[in-house]
Amino acid sequence: MKAKIINPIGCHVSIAGGVSNAPANARKLECETFQIFSRSPHGGSVPQLTTEILAGFAEQMTKQNYSQFVVHAPYIINFGSDSPKTFQSSIQIIRSELERSSLLGANYLMFHPGSIKGDLNAGLDQVRKGLAEVLAGYKGPTKLLVEISAGAGNVIGDTFEEVEAIIKPLKKIKTFGGICFDTQHAFGSGYDLRTEQAVKLTFAEFDKIIGLKWLKMCHINDSKVELGSHKDRHEHIGQGKIGEKGFLSLFKFFKQNNLDIPLILETE
Repeated sequence: MKAKIINPIGCHVSIAGGVSNAPANARKLECETFQIFSRSPHGGSVPQLTTEILAGFAEQMTKQNYSQFVVHAPYIINFGSDSPKTFQSSIQIIRSELERSSLLGANYLMFHPGSIKGDLNAGLDQVRKGLAEVLAGYKGPTKLLVEISAGAGNVIGDTFEEVEAIIKPLKKIKTFGGICFDTQHAFGSGYDLRTEQAVKLTFAEFDKIIGLKWLKMCHINDSKVELGSHKDRHEHIGQGKIGEKGFLSLFKFFKQNNLDIPLILETE
């Protein structure tokens, strides 16, 4: 019997030439798991997932010996938009991506909530309503994750308090999964991860406000920018401001707390 991998590590891989190529692309990089876009992250036409394509993907998953992977939603959504068209489009896109991810057999679909220009409380209420609509009647196996943001400009979800405000009513919905913690985004938002003590303090705060049980996966990206800079700038692990010591401390924390979650690199 094959031993279970604790904290399987992978990266974002290309679906160029068809989604069925993703598992082999991941295997070439010696990934233990992987992340994909099911469509262009910047909009445009959406490739169909025909019966033939789904069968080919499933065959490659088996051939390349993968049992799990995740999908990243397109960047073109904004649940906090003051444009009704953008708001409704965001609902439709995320629901569609959930259905597509479920057909492929993904564990999770994560997304960025967006930004709010006007009143924060009214905007957060709109985000909650939109996400409730996304999940209404959805019964697929892929669970929805909210990704923590770096907080540039009017972007929401950069503090644990804002994330909790977004997901609190969703916690009662079975198809809601929880949180995707991005190390660079959190660091950019002011949550220190550079030392073992800093990691403990950051996740103690996460646990108090959100709850560690809602931490379902982690994007492991170093940061080109300083702590609290509120900029989204990824760097290769060990080459940024978080540093090797920070990531070793992070991995140690996950192990000590039995946080069996996938870890995904997003740098090239």
